[in-house]
Order: sequence, then structure tokens, then C-alpha cells
Amino acid sequence: MSILVVGTVAFDSIETPFGSAERVLGGSASYFAVAASFFSPVKIVGVIGQDFPQEYLTIFSGRGVDLEGLRREKGETFHWRGRYHEDLNVRDTVELHLNVLSGFVPHLPESYRDAEYVFLGNIDPDMQMEVLRQLRRMRLVACDTMDHWILNSGVALRKVLRKIETLVINDSEARLLSGEHNIVRAARAILKMGPKVVLIKRGEYGVLQFSDSSIFGTPAYPLEEVFDPTGAGDSFAGGFMGYLARSGDHSERGLRRSIVYGSVVASFTVEDFGLKRLTRLSLGEVEERYQRFLALTDFHT
Repeated sequence: MSILVVGTVAFDSIETPFGSAERVLGGSASYFAVAASFFSPVKIVGVIGQDFPQEYLTIFSGRGVDLEGLRREKGETFHWRGRYHEDLNVRDTVELHLNVLSGFVPHLPESYRDAEYVFLGNIDPDMQMEVLRQLRRMRLVACDTMDHWILNSGVALRKVLRKIETLVINDSEARLLSGEHNIVRAARAILKMGPKVVLIKRGEYGVLQFSDSSIFGTPAYPLEEVFDPTGAGDSFAGGFMGYLARSGDHSERGLRRSIVYGSVVASFTVEDFGLKRLTRLSLGEVEERYQRFLALTDFHT
């Protein structure tokens, strides 16, 4: 079962205490698409500029990602420059250039409009709603958002939340959206806004999943070295949605298994700058780490 992702395809310039990388492939749709492609075919919708190199497109095509919905426009590609602190959970946006993303209106190719699994990346809620209007057979729609949209496009975001099944959000964004400091209360308040499932990303502390009937928590996979946390959340969402689409199992057990796969893929992302680690990754490595993750959390033995 294929997945449709709509989001940013970008250049990221990254500085961490462990090094730096200049104008590497980034963006929410890029991380999601590559991560999800380990499990399911992916169709991507986004916009790039004239400066976007063929070698980055080859990364997508090498993973079997359908690029019919990726438009090239006159101008320069969206570019984000960020700097991480010693605490890698804290980062500063140094520069942000929307470039061709400014004014972009997503238009789905006809072959994309029957997509059943859809991920709305971290873009303007009005863009997210425009995508939903063009879809005909949605089975599961998940979306991401951020503090900027929560603060400046709250009304539009609430409309999107009433149309989706799953919201993927980090803990600070959950508190901001809900007005609740306690993360459990925050999740309960967000569930009342429309989503059936809320996945709260907590960085190095893992993921919490909330629904009306249950709470599930999983740690992050312990790593000796973390080089770059950029894109970890989008990689988590890609692994989660990719495995869910492949399995078709939407039961509580199926969701939990998909969350662990998402966490496993995200753990590889942070081992190098940008998408470099994911481009070297094999499904065998993913399965091996998944088994290690199961052993890590097994308390019955």
C-alpha cells in the first residue's frame, strides 16, 4: 500500500557540537519519504528550485519514491540553517529562507488522489487542508505541525485536526496547542480536538501514544553517539506510517509495533548529518535493531 506525503524538500545547513554540514538534503517530506520507503512505496508532493541538484533527486529515485508530484519552480529551494547546543534537544534557527515554498499551492497529480495513507508534513494548515480537499479515498491521515502554526494559524489548524486520525507532535508543541503543562492532560485535550491517536515525540526520552482507550510509551533506542537530530521526528513518522501501511494492522498491537519501527528508523537518522545514514541503511539493519529494541523493553524474561 503506497503512502502520500506532502511537505518540504529543502537544503539544511547544520551545526552541532560534533561538526557541521552545508546545504545537505533536508525537509520534512524528504526524511519521511526515505524512512517510509523501507516498508512501502511513497509518493511525494512538494516544490524545489532551479538550484536543486540531480544527485538529491537520485536519492529519492534510488529508494523507489514517486516524484511526479515534486514540482521544480523558478527560484531557489527552501533553505534552513540551524545550530544545536550541547543539549541536542535545544536548537536555534539561524536563517530561514522560504524561497519557492512561499506561495506554493500543492496540486496532486491525478494518480495521487486515491491515496489511502497520507502524511501531511509540517506546512501551513491551509496547505494541509487543500491536500485533503483533493483526496478521494483516505483511510488514514496523519499530520505534523509546529509552534509557528499553533500560534499564528490556530483556527486553520483546528479544522485540519477535525479531519485526521493521527497527530504527530513533540511535547512542547503539545503543551502549547492544549494549554496544559502536564503531558497526559495535554494529550487528552488534543484528542478532544479530533484526532483518534496522538503521538508525542520526546526526543531522547522516546514516544508516548495516546488514544481514548490506552496509553503506550516506548523509550528512544540508546546510542553511544548522536551527531545530528535534524529530521528524527519526520523519520519516526515515516517509519511508523510505512510499517503501518505495509502491515495494514490498525489494531492497538499493530499501532504499537509501528511506533517501535518508527523509533528504530529515527535512531539511525541521528547517527550522521542529514539523510546520509538512511541512504546507507538496509532493511536488514532495521530488522536487527528492531529485535534489539524488543529485547531492550522485554520485562517478562
